[in-house]
Amino acid sequence: MAEGLKSGAEHERRLSAGEPALWQQVVEQLGTALAVIDPAGRIVAVNQAAERLLQRAAGSVYGRDLHDLCHRDPGGALIPRERCPLLRALAERRAARGDDDRCLRGDGRLVPISWSATPLADGVSGVCLGMVVLIVETAADRRAGRERAERAEQSERVERAERAAHRSALESLAERLTLVAEITDVLGQTLDVDEALTRLSRVLVPRLADWAAVDLRVGSRQVHRVAVTGPEGRAAGQEDWRGHLPPVGEATHSPLVQVLNEGAPVLQERVDLDAPPDSPLASVHDAFLGAIGAASAITVPLGSRRQVTGALTLVRTDPARPFDTGDLDVAGDIGRRVGLVIDNARRFGRQRAVAEAMQRNLLPPLPAHGRFQLAARYQPAPPGSQVGGDWYDAFALRDGTLALVIGDVVGHDLTAAAGMAQLHGILRSLAWDHAEPTGAVVDRLDDAMHAITIVRMATLVLARVEGPDTGPWTLHWTSAGHPPPLLLTPDGSAQYLEAGQGLILGTDPCAGDPRPSAAHALPPRSTLLLYTDGLIEVPGSDLTRGLSRLRRHALALAHEPLDILCDQLAARTPLGSTDDVALLALRLPVP
Repeated sequence: MAEGLKSGAEHERRLSAGEPALWQQVVEQLGTALAVIDPAGRIVAVNQAAERLLQRAAGSVYGRDLHDLCHRDPGGALIPRERCPLLRALAERRAARGDDDRCLRGDGRLVPISWSATPLADGVSGVCLGMVVLIVETAADRRAGRERAERAEQSERVERAERAAHRSALESLAERLTLVAEITDVLGQTLDVDEALTRLSRVLVPRLADWAAVDLRVGSRQVHRVAVTGPEGRAAGQEDWRGHLPPVGEATHSPLVQVLNEGAPVLQERVDLDAPPDSPLASVHDAFLGAIGAASAITVPLGSRRQVTGALTLVRTDPARPFDTGDLDVAGDIGRRVGLVIDNARRFGRQRAVAEAMQRNLLPPLPAHGRFQLAARYQPAPPGSQVGGDWYDAFALRDGTLALVIGDVVGHDLTAAAGMAQLHGILRSLAWDHAEPTGAVVDRLDDAMHAITIVRMATLVLARVEGPDTGPWTLHWTSAGHPPPLLLTPDGSAQYLEAGQGLILGTDPCAGDPRPSAAHALPPRSTLLLYTDGLIEVPGSDLTRGLSRLRRHALALAHEPLDILCDQLAARTPLGSTDDVALLALRLPVP
């Protein structure tokens, strides 16, 4: 640690609020004794000042009960545990203090102390992890052995002020750490850039700043101000600063230009804000700061020095509460995290666009097959979710029978989309010229899948519609772990065809145990719906409710033209769904 704190004559090093070294230095170099105890009162950490006060090495006190080891009353007797204010505060998970106790040191001496304790809570779950205990010796003569208590009123006020300052410093440190942890959690909940910046602004204002502005690079020199957030009660026109800004020029004295070009954070005090602008971009930025009455500002890069995605500007308008270097460290850490989220979101967006385009292009056009009506829809997952491996297919077999397929490859990425294309082609080949039960075709697909595709697991329904042009017609199908087909009949009923269910593809069913096939009559003017689970399933919800909802919606649309029925069902994807949807519909003619 000593090497990390060498003077600027050797090298400079900026500390970040997110670096463990910063907090270690704060604790180690704190002039006041500090001990950390667990929920049972056992010592888990002490700083150097505590070792000096206790006259005990750190290694000799770890795991020992702080109260039993050194906490005594003014007469030197061990305080009963049930009357100890420190232990009561620990049990009740609250702050506490004591001003007239004694500490039994390792050399056997008793020294007067005052102490204050603050609970430590997990920033995510809120579970109490223990307490931080600050211990201050209150004896007057430290050099003579610190044996007599400090009685002078002035010294008492000084010591109280010192304790208050230390408590304030720890509270400020805890608040900053909590803010960084909360922002990390907020940014991790979405891959949508606009949503991430909106959530970020709600946390930063007013917790850390009165105003916040986010600028993103668009190309090599262009800058776009994508977000401006101010306090409640702001003037309505003061947020009209979003949009394209002047290009980033060469190196200037403007903090925004410096941050975008060099990636180093900048703290502006009142005197810095009064400096005249030296570039068009600086003029626009200074006008914004002037309009909102900035008294202190911080501008930090989004991303790292090597790759600056944009800049985050935080503003305080109260001259009595300017930013300090600690705020700069916290803002710099936040900027790095935001830049990482933006880079990931852009990368994800590019991959998602490729996967969606690939999937749409691989889905086949529907055939014209006699008097049957066919319609299909593919709806990608909502923004922020990945594209999956859902697909549909309809094609004529060698004997003229119409085959229908709906399937879902496990996974949500380009690999799933590519696997869908492989499975789609192989199933067509296996089904085209084999007049065997649908279960046998799917069994052969399962046998071949691991050898000639990249698909690990998948679900599907393979169906054949058999019968002459004038009817009657029969549906023969097999389901490999897929949601059941839904049959809507002209009499106003809706029935899930739950027979023919087998294991999903890729689970290696036992040899000699063929998949089942099922058959069901298809009445004239009836409608058959094949669909993927994105149409009925929301994470954490009841699948039965999803099936009931689909049945209800489908019945209400049963007499609509097939295209309208498909459009309406796709539009009613359950709220909260993160999956894509494939839907294939068949309507039987009138004989």
